[in-house]
Amino acid sequence: MRLTEALEIVSQTDSGMVRSHNEDAVACEPDCGLVVLADGMGGYNAGEVASGIAVSVVATEIKHRLQTDSPTGQDDATGEELGVSLLRSYIQKANVSIFHASHSQPQYAGMGTTIVSALFYDNRVAVGHVGDSRMYRLRGEMLEAITRDHSFLQEQIDSGVISVADARLSRNKNLVTRAVGIATEVDPEVHIHDVSVGDIYLLCSDGLNDMVDDEDIQSVLFAMQGNLQLAAGQLIQMANDNGGRDNVSVILVKVKERFSMPRSWRAKLFGWFTLGNN
Repeated sequence: MRLTEALEIVSQTDSGMVRSHNEDAVACEPDCGLVVLADGMGGYNAGEVASGIAVSVVATEIKHRLQTDSPTGQDDATGEELGVSLLRSYIQKANVSIFHASHSQPQYAGMGTTIVSALFYDNRVAVGHVGDSRMYRLRGEMLEAITRDHSFLQEQIDSGVISVADARLSRNKNLVTRAVGIATEVDPEVHIHDVSVGDIYLLCSDGLNDMVDDEDIQSVLFAMQGNLQLAAGQLIQMANDNGGRDNVSVILVKVKERFSMPRSWRAKLFGWFTLGNN
């Protein structure tokens, strides 16, 4: 099963109702099951530059690697499965590129970006993120955030200083504790999850979840799961109707069929040998 047949992918981005320009960036590579979203930060147009660099590096480099390597292979340097290793290493490479640009060009000083990226392969999804851009999963009627924000507010929630309900009203929503390009090194959080047919995955910048409650996001995705373009547009419209104080971007991925990886000739040969000795 080809990924373009197994996965339906749509994306939309909007500057919102307040910002004069859009510092979010998105990329979708359906042929290799890769989606990337970044939310830039910095003065003037620096945030736009940072998010653009991050998305370009991660999408271009991973797509190039997957032309010759299988994501189910092993990274000899780290021992990780290659799909996981690719997300981690190319987010780190994007970090170096942004950090170097911010220190070599004064107009980009201090720029950085959040990022959330997902690589779908072999009936699973590897998710890598830094900052507070999120990935949600709708399975059946249940919506669940499968990334955890790297933010001051999330740390307060985890330590019991503030409740989830009160956090929605906090003024500290945009204080991230981890971002791409701010320091010489970054530690992306990468996890892998099994997928099921019918799942819908939502990647979004905080311009969505700061403006729209999770319950309302769930209602839209469940009601409009048959038309992802309409669902994406409705989510952005709701964010703008509620104030649209930030740029808002969404990527939706629906799993239509299973998409197991073809076995390598070595695996097939081993299987034949085993079968012949039984």
